[in-house]
Amino acid sequence: MKIVAVTQARIGSTRFPEKILQEVQNVSLLELHLKRILKSKRIDKLKIATTNEEKVSEILDIGKKVGVETYQGDLYNVLDRFYQCLKGENPDYVVRLTSDCPIIDAELIDKVIDFTIENDLDYGSNALEEVYPDGQDVEVFKYSALVKAWEESTLESEKEHVTPFIYNNSSHYGKTLFKSDAYLSEVNYNHVRLTVDTPEDLVVVEKLIEQLGLDAGWQEYTNLYLESKNISSLNDTIIRNEGYLKSLKKDTMTHGKGQELYKKAKTLIPGGTMLLSKRPEMFLPERWPSYYSKAQGCNIWDLDGNKFTDVSIMGIGTNILGYGNEAIDNVVRNVVNTGNMSTLSCPEEVYLAEELMEMNPWADMVRFARTGGEANAIAIRIARAASGKDKVAICGYHGWHDWYLSTNLGNNEGLNEHLLPGLNPAGVPSHLKGSVYPFLYNDYEELENLVKSQDIGVIKMEVQRNEPPKEGYLEKVRKLATDNNIVLIFDECTSGFRETYGPLFKKYNVMPDMTVFGKTIANGYALTAVVGRREVMEAAQDTFISSTFWTERIGPAAALKTLEVMRGEKPWEYITEIGGYVKNKWVKMAEENKLDMISFGLNSLAGFAFTSKNSLKYKTLITQEMLKKNYLASTLLYSSTAHTKEIVDQYLHELNEVFRVIAECEKGSRNIDELLEGPVCHGGFKRLN
Repeated sequence: MKIVAVTQARIGSTRFPEKILQEVQNVSLLELHLKRILKSKRIDKLKIATTNEEKVSEILDIGKKVGVETYQGDLYNVLDRFYQCLKGENPDYVVRLTSDCPIIDAELIDKVIDFTIENDLDYGSNALEEVYPDGQDVEVFKYSALVKAWEESTLESEKEHVTPFIYNNSSHYGKTLFKSDAYLSEVNYNHVRLTVDTPEDLVVVEKLIEQLGLDAGWQEYTNLYLESKNISSLNDTIIRNEGYLKSLKKDTMTHGKGQELYKKAKTLIPGGTMLLSKRPEMFLPERWPSYYSKAQGCNIWDLDGNKFTDVSIMGIGTNILGYGNEAIDNVVRNVVNTGNMSTLSCPEEVYLAEELMEMNPWADMVRFARTGGEANAIAIRIARAASGKDKVAICGYHGWHDWYLSTNLGNNEGLNEHLLPGLNPAGVPSHLKGSVYPFLYNDYEELENLVKSQDIGVIKMEVQRNEPPKEGYLEKVRKLATDNNIVLIFDECTSGFRETYGPLFKKYNVMPDMTVFGKTIANGYALTAVVGRREVMEAAQDTFISSTFWTERIGPAAALKTLEVMRGEKPWEYITEIGGYVKNKWVKMAEENKLDMISFGLNSLAGFAFTSKNSLKYKTLITQEMLKKNYLASTLLYSSTAHTKEIVDQYLHELNEVFRVIAECEKGSRNIDELLEGPVCHGGFKRLN
């Protein structure tokens, strides 16, 4: 029986570059690592799998010094690098190790090897359940399993590491392709860090070796770490970086790469994500997959290779043509191949401007940006310049910029009916107080009184969100703006292309002075547009509005192709039809289960809510239980052309099972608090209209 160990080593590291070249007692961490492995009584051969990075020669030199062969392979496809390293060896079993574990214990390695062989496992590891110290991770698997993984892995997440395909398809996670099991410790040492991933970790290892020497076992190092607060306090707040091995059953989704990465993200990124609507806490705190490796149609694969059907917000409403639309993506690939940025401007922005003018014959000019918040800020700047007045009346959600959040200066409840209650305008200049005034949708008298009592120069509003306009409402708003020399802006960032080819206000035959498009206009690529009448838009010449990346090429190119596809497929018709079908089914399911529920929104942006004190808990339960069925679901469905009736019907069938449980909770025969496996989700956006 032949057993070959391979340790992965590379120079690059985000948190601690060249960490394996650092020295302890005049020995590099990599050399120490290799020498400790070579003490194994079960390993027949040790090899290093590395890359072609700069300074990799130092790894090669260390390998040569210690007498260990080195293979150089692909930087990103780690699975291929590992396989190619072993290709000529033909071992029976493979041991996978990583060089950021300088004090790995050879005796522990041998125990995991024996455990795997004695139980005839395809895969055995002491990291399958993370109970050993970080830095003592050992994976042992049959070479035949590695070959199968190399031949059949298709996901990027399966290639970024060596073993995800094996353990995700193994008996430990209820699959039958491979037999696997975890080598466990009687004591949980998960919180002990004997790895070197940061400078703090290096200091810990130095101190452990200073007291115990270079040859101590993992248990001795661990005991000293636990006994000495002066040592453990140096790195015990650092989040475990393993991540690629899940520690609990798949159906709980408690751990996994996504949640582990999100824990790290919260230490590096204020708020954890760039968008409030994507925070895991908005869906299923501590259990949401958080990150994706691939998206296609209405399917999303997480970092652990799990495939989910997205029946929630579809990229926050950006992809009505589905994820990864081939026609649009091909155009983007061509842009990447021919150049996305240069000193010259891209011609696509002119062609796109022409398309938008043809779509909006009432308008004459356009400015482009890349995000909805930017586009709305641009629109406000131009409108204020055109009207010569500072004060703005708003209805709806229009982004995060100072001009909008200033509504809450001196009154944290100003935007309560527009976004989230109690938004703190910290950082917004206090002199903007009194420059923006909210008004309620469909309440014409309130808006009229604002115009009479304040020197309003701009009215900015969403045309429709949760309810249609009352008869004559939009017409009266238009006349009010005209009679008072007010610039009227219809924000179509969310509603555009949902029910018409272009703006929703086409349905009502009421034209603004300016409108803003975003979200769907480029099917997931970054492009937004401010469209307006010439006499208003020309005011942009009198102020400074400019940004480098508004001139990149991908956005306009993707938007042009998106509009072409839309004209042929008329997706607004399908998403309105299928969304209406879902809304009706929700209502029927609620009635059958005797649940008090309301549905709301455009058919293509549909939502529902239970009229119960436990509504947020029920929303959490829906996400929790549907996730187990491989659906990303909440109480919203932003429809796309990828949502076929077959997909929707199966989703509704599974959802109805959760509705039945909620009905039992409402009757008192079940306790919702006992059903929830984690914290309750945070409340989502509450739109004005």
